[in-house]
Amino acid sequence: MKLRAEQLHGALQRFTASPVFLVIGDEPLQSQEAADQIRAYLRQQGFSERDVHQSDSHFSWETTLLGTNELSLFADRKIVEIRLGSHKINKGDGQLLLGWLRDPPPDTALLLIMEKADAASRKSAWFKHLETDGLLIEVHAPDAAQLPQWLSQRAASQGMQLNDEALQVLAERIEGNLLAAHQELAKLQLLFPDTQITAEQVIASVSDSSRYDVFALTEAALSRQPERCEKILTALIQEGLEAPVVLWALTREIRTLYNVQLALQQGQQYDSLCQKERIWGKRKALVRKASQTQASTTLESLLKSAALADHAIKGMHDQSPWLIIRQIALKLAGVSLLPALEDR
Repeated sequence: MKLRAEQLHGALQRFTASPVFLVIGDEPLQSQEAADQIRAYLRQQGFSERDVHQSDSHFSWETTLLGTNELSLFADRKIVEIRLGSHKINKGDGQLLLGWLRDPPPDTALLLIMEKADAASRKSAWFKHLETDGLLIEVHAPDAAQLPQWLSQRAASQGMQLNDEALQVLAERIEGNLLAAHQELAKLQLLFPDTQITAEQVIASVSDSSRYDVFALTEAALSRQPERCEKILTALIQEGLEAPVVLWALTREIRTLYNVQLALQQGQQYDSLCQKERIWGKRKALVRKASQTQASTTLESLLKSAALADHAIKGMHDQSPWLIIRQIALKLAGVSLLPALEDR
């Protein structure tokens, strides 16, 4: 059974299948809390022992899975927890895992925790078996638009109330960092018990702990949010992210928009283009709208600016690459470039 994180608590109350669980997601707080709920459920079911393994160069699927069959008659029921991180399960190990899933030891529960599952993993026999006979939980961090509602619900679960302005300010300060959100809500609860928390109180008490990546930057640009673009890019620079990485992400997005525009003008169907250009999820709506609003001449100009930024990164141009990258992001978000850059 496949679930979202918020559905897990109710599903565990009704769960009667084989105690096999897979938590997928690279958002630390939600992944941790989903795993905590599963462990608590299993303890209630009598699984009092916990055997934790980290997928690294010393980890062996064969040794780990075979070891689950070696419980003595007097041993406690055991949770075998395997933390995969970003590691994939190769074909051979997948076959071992599938064999175990088809005939698991009666006194063993399996908890797998992984950051991502690519298309090949999702098509594998072990994954499909677990999705059908076990419990699969996918965690996703709320995006910028969903974050105030997520904060409101989490605050309410802790007996807190923040007004709308306070939620917006808090969302801006912890965006992309739910662990910081958890910590800041706990701090606000201590500082302002039994009262509705205001924006002024949040501003006075909460530091800016937002954490971004290049994909948040391109999402903000496609959504035509220049102020958010500026904030994300500043954070990326302060975190030490290298300019080529940011330039790559922006250039890829510009090329995608340009290719989509040309294909649509030729009468191709958008859904087919999404498959070809690898446009998934919420990016589909963003790319479609941006391809309709951005002029092709603007995109051509941005590609020329990207080439200029590349030259600057390689020392072939005396202008700051970060200045060019910043202006590319802002123009993609709907703000005009400086004439000095456009005229070059």
